Amino acid sequence: MKKEQRSPEAFLPLTPAVLHIMLALVDGERHGYSIMQEVTLRTGGKVRMGPGTLYGSIKRMIADGLIEESAERPDPALDDERRRYYRLTNLGQRVMRAEVQRLEQIVHLARSKQIVTGSEMMGGA
Repeated sequence: MKKEQRSPEAFLPLTPAVLHIMLALVDGERHGYSIMQEVTLRTGGKVRMGPGTLYGSIKRMIADGLIEESAERPDPALDDERRRYYRLTNLGQRVMRAEVQRLEQIVHLARSKQIVTGSEMMGGA
């Protein structure tokens, strides 16, 4: 079966690393170190992704058709030519949306069972 023909739900659940990489790429193309910085920044330092986790995940995501390496390169005078830039594919965007919807359902269930409140989910007391 072609990668594009697979249902987004077939990829779920995503690992936290894969979801964080996708969320970093939703704003546009990034190179690996930039992805690691974005994850650390957006999680307030609670998630730090090492190179092994990052590049292992990227390799699998490319094989699954979730992301692709960008053929476009910044001006070599402005960037290190060894950097590889990655972007979400259409399939990757659909998979990310399906995962976020799945997580929203779990949070909704937890709230309905009064396990957590909205403020607790945001890090409050």
